[in-house]
Formats: sequence, C-alpha cells, structure tokens
Amino acid sequence: MVGRITIASALTVIALLQGGAVAHSQPPNVGDAKTTATEYHDSGAYLTDLQLATAPAVAWIGERAPAVDRPAVVFDIDETALSNWETIQANDFGRIIDGSCSTLPQGPCGWREWDLRATSTVIAPTFDVFTTARDRGVAIFFITGRDESQRAATERNLAAVGYTGYTALIMEPVDVHYPSAADFKAPQRASIAASGHDIIANIGDQPSDLAGGFAERTFLLPNPFYRIP
Repeated sequence: MVGRITIASALTVIALLQGGAVAHSQPPNVGDAKTTATEYHDSGAYLTDLQLATAPAVAWIGERAPAVDRPAVVFDIDETALSNWETIQANDFGRIIDGSCSTLPQGPCGWREWDLRATSTVIAPTFDVFTTARDRGVAIFFITGRDESQRAATERNLAAVGYTGYTALIMEPVDVHYPSAADFKAPQRASIAASGHDIIANIGDQPSDLAGGFAERTFLLPNPFYRIP
C-alpha cells in the first residue's frame, strides 16, 4: 500500500536530501494566551505596568515643558487614553469592527458601534500624564485611528472621563485605509511640528503609534490584548 505524502513531509525529505535541517517551533497556544492576558488585566498587574510606563512621562513633561517655547504632547486614544476592556472581553480578544453590541456583556460587539456608544473608561495613569501636561500649558493633541464619523462620540467620551482643554482631536478620514497606523500618525505629528510646536512626548500603546519620529521622547504603554500594525 502506498501511503499519502503531505506537503510538510515532502518538504522535510527535500531538506534532508539537500543536507539541511528542518526545525519546527510550535507557537504559544492561543487559548492559553487569552487566559494569561485576562489574568494579567484582572490581577492588577496591567494597572501596575501602566503606572510604571507613564511615570517617566510625567517626570519628563514636568522637566521639559518649561524649557520649550511651544511644547506639545501627543496621545493615542484606544488603550492609551481610554480602555475598551468590556468589548475586548465580549469579543474574546477578536477585532470585530462592524456589527451590533446589543448583547453586551456577552459578545460579539462591533468596535464601531462600541465607539459610538461613548462608554469607554479612563486609563487613570494616562490621565495623570494628561493633567500634568495641561496644567503646564502644554498643547495636547489626540491622534487616533478612529475615523471622522466617530468624532462626536469620541469627543463626548473624552469629555465624560475628564479629558478637557486639549488642543485638537485628529482623526482618520472616512473610508481611507493606511497600511500602518504610522502612515497616518507620523505625518500628523510632522504637521504639528511644522506649525511651530515642539512635541516633547508621544504616548501610545502600539509601536505603530510611536513610529516615524517627530517627537523628542516616546512612551509605549503595555497592551497584550491586540496589535495594530
């Protein structure tokens, strides 16, 4: 009887015939990773790490702002200024953009409708950074991947949790898609710098929030819950 040869076993045979070694590394189990992420959030370790990540930003702004003529600070919104933990849980860590949130706290819950509800909660350590900047007369810009159709809801949500007195909320155009968040956010920071502001700090939870320059210092907040390229 002739056995079936899978693509993987065929590639293994080819590699061995060519004198190469085939290494297989199993990735972490997704279910285990979700359990670990939930425990990280609920145990208080996430909040502690947020505090550790933002404390240097508070110190830096307090030190640097008085030395700059027109200092500015840039903040991302989701999982930086506002927490979306309720919908992250409801979606079992999935990124479901469209759809109703009518079954909360069970899922699924579309992120767009969630944002329009304007019920995201404040991330307190980031709010401390915000108030430090605001109290020192620093220009504050929010740059977010949310689009203009969500402006009214986002402004309402920010105000409801205390983010008031900022300079501008910069949002993506409707129906325009970027390969990376950095492709939108870096040019916006460039425009802020070109207007005469010195961006002394850029704060976000994704590497793509911070990539592309135009900030003296960057501060990356912890977020093991999702990745935005």
